[in-house]
Amino acid sequence: MSSPISEKSEKVVLITGGAQRIGASITRHLHAQGMRIALHYRNSAPAANALASALNAQRPDSVYCLQADLLDTPQLPSLVERVLTHWGQLDVLINNASAFYPTPLTTASESQWDELLGSNLKAPFFLSQAAAARLDQQQGCIINLLDIHGERPLQGYPIYSIAKAGLVMLTKALARELGPRVRVNGIAPGPILWPEPGLDEASQQRIIAATALKRLGEPDDIARTARFLIQAAAYITGQVITVDGGRSLGTP
Repeated sequence: MSSPISEKSEKVVLITGGAQRIGASITRHLHAQGMRIALHYRNSAPAANALASALNAQRPDSVYCLQADLLDTPQLPSLVERVLTHWGQLDVLINNASAFYPTPLTTASESQWDELLGSNLKAPFFLSQAAAARLDQQQGCIINLLDIHGERPLQGYPIYSIAKAGLVMLTKALARELGPRVRVNGIAPGPILWPEPGLDEASQQRIIAATALKRLGEPDDIARTARFLIQAAAYITGQVITVDGGRSLGTP
């Protein structure tokens, strides 16, 4: 008879943008739980291959790298098929990949709209569509990486905020569409990692001061939440878990 640990190790997780930043932390954390990771990347081949090599050295054939441009919608079904060809199953889809940059209203362009809505909303929808049947077979789950600014718009970033707001509704809509066998939830990080190229010290301190816990979070806070939603949340669907140190509580 298989032990609970070996049963967990059978899970196959496809994570988009899994080579860097929060995505890499989720990859490492779930891999440490015995899961197999289909690690998607677009341009970050060196980081993806280095991470995969390190984790495969710990456990052979436990990480499989896949390159794809998520804005090329016709590619998305083949991304799922490549995972199935390699491992024969798919248990979890984590829509993590995201474009993020300012788009002031006076200068925002249609191409910026297409890229930000494409990566943050359109790609998660069509990748979820492509994976739905296989996730249903496994009674699996989808996790969407959201943002607290999907509820509270970030000044100077209107298109990004709109895209994340749409992803909140997509999370709820997919939970309705894919139930009862597939659960769909979201994680909305607050201040975890500073954006690249970063913020000045005064801005950082102002953001930290606005949290109830008065500190920056860590990528592993998000990774642990993803693990919870995969392993210990059998009766949770259509929900967004905010991981922001209490920043969304507002100014006291």
